[in-house]
Amino acid sequence: MAQAYIVDALRSPSGKRKGGLSQVHAIDLGAHVLKALVERNSIPSEDYDDVIFGCVDTVGSQAGDIARTSWLAAGLPLNVPGTTVDRQCGSSQQALHFAAQAVMSGTQDVIAVGGVQTMTQIPISTAMLAGQPLGFPDPFSGSEGWRARFGNQPVNQFYAAQRIAKHWGISRADMEVFALESHRRALAAIESGRFDKEVVAFGDVMADETPRQTSLEKMATLEPVDPEYPDITAAVSSQTGDASAAMLVVSEAALKRYNLTPRARIHHLSVLGDDPIWHLRAPIPATRAALKKAGMTMADIDRVEINEAFASVVMAWQKEMDYDPSLTNVNGGAIAMSHPLGATGARLMTTLLHELEHSGKRYGLQTMCEGGGQANVTIIERLG
Repeated sequence: MAQAYIVDALRSPSGKRKGGLSQVHAIDLGAHVLKALVERNSIPSEDYDDVIFGCVDTVGSQAGDIARTSWLAAGLPLNVPGTTVDRQCGSSQQALHFAAQAVMSGTQDVIAVGGVQTMTQIPISTAMLAGQPLGFPDPFSGSEGWRARFGNQPVNQFYAAQRIAKHWGISRADMEVFALESHRRALAAIESGRFDKEVVAFGDVMADETPRQTSLEKMATLEPVDPEYPDITAAVSSQTGDASAAMLVVSEAALKRYNLTPRARIHHLSVLGDDPIWHLRAPIPATRAALKKAGMTMADIDRVEINEAFASVVMAWQKEMDYDPSLTNVNGGAIAMSHPLGATGARLMTTLLHELEHSGKRYGLQTMCEGGGQANVTIIERLG
């Protein structure tokens, strides 16, 4: 079978809500990483076959196929097309999968892949609520088929996070300890320069803005996001943020043609669906299915990046997978680094690749929960 390789991976800093990237147009934020990707590599820009970007809430500045518009705003050739993917939180991880599949099928050789999200300007669920003036309170109400299958159960991430915490016996105090460690790891990574090779500064924003100096005492004072979900506070949830990320995915033929050095090989990619009401639980069965298909066990995996949508999501996954927490999100996760929806998948893979290189390890696994009760899983093998 033909192989797909990652040659480069980079990202913008994580911009906090109303922070240094909050006034940047979404297209320009996407263009920033694409321009850097092309400039850092020896492939002529007109030779790119496609641009595949993840983005959620594609309204306003994020509408109109932002993969294509970002490429054009970067001043790159008109002949290169682009397409935008929405698999909710896993959008740019799915973009990577589509790129790898195109390369492995032999239909394309050079693809820029990534994602972008400006959550300060376009708040979460904007697209979900955009139909209200047209008489649609949300995407589900009014569907006879949906109601027949799922009744009136809440399609609500906070409900799912609370339900997971209760089912796996994870207390609010447990989650606050986890969240504090996420911030500690991220701050340590910044201070030690672990992110320097992956971050491309945007103007005066030189480094990640989102990790915080906090404490368990401060977290304990926070009110729940909703009285119905008493254990779920802002402290144990991912931050909103503004960011972009991009990767270069190529075929073996492209490696030879352009004299490129591959940094990783796509070892496995898959996606699995689960109950949409439980939807944050999906990384658990998805990881099991991926390992079975790949003929691997968690003992073969050297590092894991799993999106910290909520602390309970990762903690439940760790319990079920019996995986070492010290090898999971070793440089912090979305609780500290933020979760700019469409960019997060590419951001996690960028960090995973650089961490494998830093540690000299071989296999890395990435997974994340996604709206609709889905989860992508990608396993890469570091080369070199």
